[in-house]
Amino acid sequence: MSHSTYNTLWSEAHEELSCLLDEELPEEPLRPERDRVVFFQRLATLYVRYVQIFRQLEEAYDQSVHPQKRRAIRQVLDSVIGRVLELKNEMVEKEFSEYHYMDDIIQDLKLTPEDLEIPVPRYFIRERNNVLQDRERMFAAILNQMDVTEKPPVMRMLTLERAIKIIQVAERARQGRLRAKFMREIHRDSERQRRAEEQEAVSTDQAAVCIQKVWRGFMQRKITKSLREEEMIFLGMAMDPKLSYPSQTELHALNNEANRRTRQDEHEDDYQKSIGSVIYQLKEVEGPEMKETMKDQIRQWFIECRDATGSFPDYPEEEDGGTALIFTEKTPEELAEELAAKEEEDANKKPKGKEETKEKGKKEKVDDKEEEPGLKMLPSAYLEDLERGHKTFSEVWKNRHESKNFSQRHELELIKEEKRKDIEVEIRKQVDELMRQELANWKLAVDKEKSGKVKGAAKKKKASKSGKKKKKDKDLTADRAIESLFEELVEQELLKKADNVKLKDYLGDYSYLGTTLRQSDIEPMPSLSDVRQVVALYAVLPLGSQAVHEKAPLVKTMLLVGPSGVGKKMLVHAICQETGANLFDLSPLNVAGKYPGKSGLQMMLHVVFKVARLMQPSVIWIGEAEKMFYKKVPKEEKELDPKRLKKDLPKILKSIKGEDCVLIVGTTSDPHSADLKSLCKFYNKIILIPRPDYASRYVMWKELIKKNGGEVTSDLDLSSLAKISDGYTQGHMVQVVHSILTERRIQQFPKRPLTASEFVSPLARIDPVFQEEEEALKNWYAKTPLGKKRIKAALGKEGDEESSKAGSKGGKKKGKK
Repeated sequence: MSHSTYNTLWSEAHEELSCLLDEELPEEPLRPERDRVVFFQRLATLYVRYVQIFRQLEEAYDQSVHPQKRRAIRQVLDSVIGRVLELKNEMVEKEFSEYHYMDDIIQDLKLTPEDLEIPVPRYFIRERNNVLQDRERMFAAILNQMDVTEKPPVMRMLTLERAIKIIQVAERARQGRLRAKFMREIHRDSERQRRAEEQEAVSTDQAAVCIQKVWRGFMQRKITKSLREEEMIFLGMAMDPKLSYPSQTELHALNNEANRRTRQDEHEDDYQKSIGSVIYQLKEVEGPEMKETMKDQIRQWFIECRDATGSFPDYPEEEDGGTALIFTEKTPEELAEELAAKEEEDANKKPKGKEETKEKGKKEKVDDKEEEPGLKMLPSAYLEDLERGHKTFSEVWKNRHESKNFSQRHELELIKEEKRKDIEVEIRKQVDELMRQELANWKLAVDKEKSGKVKGAAKKKKASKSGKKKKKDKDLTADRAIESLFEELVEQELLKKADNVKLKDYLGDYSYLGTTLRQSDIEPMPSLSDVRQVVALYAVLPLGSQAVHEKAPLVKTMLLVGPSGVGKKMLVHAICQETGANLFDLSPLNVAGKYPGKSGLQMMLHVVFKVARLMQPSVIWIGEAEKMFYKKVPKEEKELDPKRLKKDLPKILKSIKGEDCVLIVGTTSDPHSADLKSLCKFYNKIILIPRPDYASRYVMWKELIKKNGGEVTSDLDLSSLAKISDGYTQGHMVQVVHSILTERRIQQFPKRPLTASEFVSPLARIDPVFQEEEEALKNWYAKTPLGKKRIKAALGKEGDEESSKAGSKGGKKKGKK
């Protein structure tokens, strides 16, 4: 596509964003909404509309070539991602569920379920490509040093009984083959004799008629089959075989996208070179003039203040903005009053008296009475950024004439406007130092006053500096380089390479009955598509962007709960692959025996979290997370000490802040054996992963068979296969496909197509996830804090509790009075 296509996409996204900003930032504040359902509909509608803007901006940013436009798009894109995460967090708090179903909103907005899919921004990996390549080289070098090679198979000594059994099996098999060969020859001879007798009896004409009948039947069946396939394709009930592989147009489009990304790098290099030359030019040409103009303005201000107040003013401190205060549209008297007021505030910083606190308390009580009961939108950390980004688009880019910039390279005038402000700030600091000394000389020469205020200011500065110093944590590895710590963790197998899987490889279809079931007061099990969405929102988007992670609702820990084989470990690896994160393995079984003792444990956690912070983003995976919070440790696991991290890990978790792109992900298939209270206290997000439903199984069988070299034809009844595989997980399905689609079976496809009956026997040998196990997990989740709130909300008790809490607070206040 052309440059104008992506400019149009960008413009359409800002038009929709303008409408949303008008709704979210109205002139008059909205009244609180009392109906929880209506309020959630408003939230969900905003969420869906922001997701559409997110998809448009991500596409525009990935394919735009203009370096200055890309910066403007990126600023708004990060803010939109942050707003999506805020709305998701608010929906969870209002509906008390991690999963939401918005079929009615999709229908109203004329969208499809695919339009709700959260895209993973491609710049997450692309802009960190050099860092990831360096890390791969470090991994390769460390593994080579460790001499990681395939070990030869170990020869085991056979016992006499085992050897006799093997010989017996081989001998019986040999005799069976001989007997089968002998019987086959007898059968072949009898068949040959029967055909010879029939040939003597049948005439030539009869033989010709028989051959014609068979041939015509074969040809007619072939024609009928092709006509049926054509009719199904025409009706849209079957896929055209030509569309199963990419066409020339699609390949050409993919090639154009790759070329545009190459041009992005070229234009970015030119842009960076131009910035250096523009800064040098501005400093050399306009710098001296700026400096002299500022000096003249400041001297004029000195004289005006002297004439108006009778004395020279105090020079503004650098912390207050320096001479930037002078250039505001204010009179000298107003500026002098402001400076004097600030000095008085600094000097009179005392604890508030009882009268002030009483007055404040009265005001707060009046405000509480005036506030209407109901649900309100939480304050957003991104709306101001969105408004600023939209204003920049409207003023700079919306009506910009770019007919002469066909190649979409940078514009020098915009660079000059941007860098002129930075240079002006830099020069102002230099001028402030000179003029501060000049003002002191003027005061000594004209006013004959000692600069007592200057000393007072210096004392204040010293007083401000001399405060209580925060205690810093001791760095146990201050004398070691990060490369050596990285190597140590790889050697100890605490730092691992993530498998090459993407989030889109976690297959699953949309849940089409979610809204209907909730309207019938039935809590639906989420689909695998819902799980993929939640993981993208809670893990991938915050870890991928530092700007988003710092201001978005902070998710430090996440627990994936589900039966074995539903893809929990795969999701952990997908998070690392989509964001380029390091994967640390602190599973109880992996930690056992490493860094013994209390000091060793402290050292291990210190090294892991130090490397995780310095080489962020990072994912710390805890497999079999229930072992860390066992109610009672089994006898066979006491030596492994699975609860080793229970005390120290939560302490370190508190030190993770918004700027640290570190996420702890736990996985468990047996949460019942853990102490629920401790588990829920450590993991603030608990994601329940179910076994796949019918729609997801249908999609998975189809994709797995194709991925492993199979062919999906009309002979393979996928619908029946998806139905009979109810209760089986993704891991079971992968296992069955690998067992059937061998090289020999793939070679037989032209003569013997794949059928659903072939999958029945391998599936029958595997124990499925029974309904009882899934219900047990569902009941366990109902005991978690969010699960309890969801049950209360479904019963209509949540509103009663809130009103009773408000009443009790009011009673307490009256009692205090």
